Formats: sequence, C-alpha cells, structure tokens
Amino acid sequence: MLLRPLREEESTLFDSVVHHPLQSWSWGNFRKKTGVTVERVGFFQNGKLHHAEQVFFHAIPGLSGMTAGYFPKGDMPDEEQLNALRQLAKKNHALFIKMEPNVGHKVGTPSALQHIADFLKQNGAVPGRPLFTKYTFQLDLTPKEDDLFAKLNSKTRYNVNLAFRKGVHIVENTSKEGMDEYIKILEETTKRQGFYAHSPQYFRTMWENLGQSGMLRIFQAEYENQILVSWIMFVFDNTLYYPYGASRDLHREVMASNLMMWEMIKFGKQQHCTSFDMWGSLGPEPNEKDPWFGFHRFKKGFGGDLTEFVGTYDLVINPALYSLYKMVEDIRWKFLRLKAHIRR
Repeated sequence: MLLRPLREEESTLFDSVVHHPLQSWSWGNFRKKTGVTVERVGFFQNGKLHHAEQVFFHAIPGLSGMTAGYFPKGDMPDEEQLNALRQLAKKNHALFIKMEPNVGHKVGTPSALQHIADFLKQNGAVPGRPLFTKYTFQLDLTPKEDDLFAKLNSKTRYNVNLAFRKGVHIVENTSKEGMDEYIKILEETTKRQGFYAHSPQYFRTMWENLGQSGMLRIFQAEYENQILVSWIMFVFDNTLYYPYGASRDLHREVMASNLMMWEMIKFGKQQHCTSFDMWGSLGPEPNEKDPWFGFHRFKKGFGGDLTEFVGTYDLVINPALYSLYKMVEDIRWKFLRLKAHIRR
C-alpha cells in the first residue's frame, strides 16, 4: 500500500472515498481559512485510491510550536491508518491526535465496538474528551414518505400537522443573507440557553467556502412574516446531516421546529439520500434532568434508530506533555462549565 499526500486536482477523487462531510475536501479548505493546518493523505494500491484521511492540526496556546491533531469521522481504524497518523503527528509536532471514527451500530444489536476500542487502546490511544457525542439518531430514508410519516410518534405527528395548519412554511435560503439570519438567531439562542457556539466569523467563513458547494444548505421556518427557526444542513455521500440549528423564543405554540424536521426528511428523500444523521443525542438511558434531554426527545420523535459510535480516543504521541495538557484542559473546562451555569 502506497501512502502519499493528495493534491488539489485530486479533490474529486478524494471525496469519492471519504464518507462524512468533515472529511470532505471542501470542509478542509474551509478549516484552512480559519487558521487550522490541514493534512490529507491517500492510501493507494496498484495505482488506485482505496481510502483517505484528513487531519486538522491546531496550535496549543502556551506550548510554543506544539499542536493537537483532530481526525473526525474517519474510516475503520487499522494499523496503516494509525501509522499514517503518527507520521502526520510528528511532522506537525503534535502531542496527540484526537480520533472519532465514523463507525457505529444500532443500539441493541450485536457490535464490534468493544473490539475496536480495545484495538485502539493496545496501540497507544486513550479515551479522550469528546467533540462529537457518542450517540445519534439515524433515520433510514428509503421507505415511502407516507411510511416515514407513520413512523413518527403520535405527539410529533400532531405537532407537525399543527404547524402546517397554523401556516408555518419552510423555505431554503442558502445565501449570505440566510447565513447572516442564522447567526442572528443563534446569538439569541445561545444567550437564552446559556451554551457556547462557534463565533459569527466562523459561520461567515463557512458560508464563503461552502455556500456554493451544494453540501451546505440553509433552511428557515417562517410564520407571520417572521423567521422563527434557522437550520444549517449538510448533504454528503447520500446522507443528510443536521449539524446546526437555532430558534427564536417566539410563537413556540406553532411548533415550527417540528415542521422543519419533517420537511428536512422530505428534502433528504428529494436529494436521493438514504440516511438522515441527526448529529447527536443522549444515550439509551437519558437523564431527564440533562440540559440536552429536550433536544434528545425531540429527535427521538421522528422515528430514527439510536446509534452508538466507537467514541473518542486520543492517539498519544508525547505522553509527558499530553498529561500536562490534559490537566490544564480539565481546569479550563471546569471554568467554562461554571461560567455557563452562572450565565443561566
């Protein structure tokens, strides 16, 4: 197997073998514009590209010249992949590379996740702080629309019909103005709910780089000439994703978000997607006091399967400095959680 960096003219070839939007070439170009170093390598056999990986390296404040790597939603881990990651880590002076493999299974069915976790631990990886949740809801979009609607739970169907009767309508606005509107509503949402989100510039740069790609799509739920809800969706490799959403604390009685989700299911079918990944949930026994429980329950109402992923593992390159980094990070996160609690 030949391993080599991939060139700009090979972007379409690269996208043909990766399976998640965060591994796409266009996402890598966007992240470059945010100041992140991006490395892309391909694994070739007999001149044919079999698989590829895209890794992001972020400078670590306070540790001059040192970086932390991030390899989100890559393929099934194997020895070749880990060796390539170690090479990239050394090239970029990384303490570690955070891995979140795009490998999961429906909760309640047999899986090899523990075997994969054991393999990673045996090869120098340790459980890390997650950036992606370990669970999500995934909905099979191949059934007919009527069958998908019947799969919604009764309360969700009622809310979708109520929003429709009240006159809520969903429009696509994948424009600069659509992104600006999303940012405005997101700022209202974060202030109301007390959580952190990417900066406005992050989303503006995202639109500048992905707005014309066809992968990023922006939708709005409108009612009485007001935008109540704005969602950013991704379409990649026959899968629809719901990564970002924001809503106003107005007219909540018209259930605009319920109609939005249903219309996204219909949109996914129109795009010939076979699956809808709702981008995160709580686990199989969620705590009703968890601040994300309402969001989990909302997604569950649309009939998807609760899916568990391998989880988050840090491939450690420099054990001594990694331990120091972890100690500082733990303190920082405790401070951020306290700050968010005070804001509420």
